[in-house]
Amino acid sequence: MRTIVIPDDVALATTYVNDVRFDLRNGDGVAYITDSSVSGPGGIIVVDLGTGRAVRRLTGHPSTSPDPLFKPVVDGREMLVRPKSGPTKPFRVASDGIAISPDGETLYYCPLSSRRLYAVPTSALRDPSLSDADLAAKVTELGEKGASDGLETDDKGRVYAGDYENNAVRRLENGAWTTILQDDRVSWPDTFSISGDGFLYFTANQLHRQAGFNEGVDLRRRPYHLYRVKIGAGPVVLK
Repeated sequence: MRTIVIPDDVALATTYVNDVRFDLRNGDGVAYITDSSVSGPGGIIVVDLGTGRAVRRLTGHPSTSPDPLFKPVVDGREMLVRPKSGPTKPFRVASDGIAISPDGETLYYCPLSSRRLYAVPTSALRDPSLSDADLAAKVTELGEKGASDGLETDDKGRVYAGDYENNAVRRLENGAWTTILQDDRVSWPDTFSISGDGFLYFTANQLHRQAGFNEGVDLRRRPYHLYRVKIGAGPVVLK
C-alpha cells in the first residue's frame, strides 16, 4: 500500500478529484484522474505510480470545461441547483467521465455538463516536453453522445457512455453512436465497468434527485441499484 500526495499546484483549491483509470503498461503504471470542479477549471491529472510525480494537463481547455450553453433536462425538468433557500443557479461540472482504449494509447473523457466526447493520446499526456498548446492540438472531438457521467471501453475498442437525460446507455462503434439500453430504472447511470465475462456494470445513482436540486427535498428512491447488461451478441437486457 502506498500514499501519493498530489501537490497544490496540481490539485487546486477548487479541484474535485473524481473518476480515475489505471494503466499498468508503462513502467510502474500511470493513473489518469479527472478534475470535476464545480467552481474552477477542469483538467486531467496524470500520476506516475512509480515516482509519485503528478502533473496537470488540459487545464481549462474546452474539452475539460462545462459547456456554457448546456441546459440538462432530467425526468422532464431542467436540472438546476435549487437550494432550500437562496437563488437557483446552473449546475456546471467540468471533466468527469474517463476511459482508456484497450491498447492504452487513447484516453477518452467528457465534462459532466456537456453532451460531447473527447479523446487525446495518452503518450501526449505523459510527455513533459509537450506544451499546453501542442497538447491541446492533439485533442479530438468524437461527436455528440448525450450527457454522460460514467464512461468505459471494451476489448473491441467500443466506448460506452451513460445518457442521464434519457435514462439510457449509448455505445460508440465504427464512428457512430447508438442507444443500446433505455429504461426508466436507469436513473443517472454512472460508475461503468466491464467484467471479463462480458457484462457492463453500472450504478443508477439518482444524482438529480438529491435535496440540493429539489428545494431541500430528497427525492431519491430506495433501494439503490447496481445493474448489469450483457454486451456481446444478442439483445441487451437489464439485470
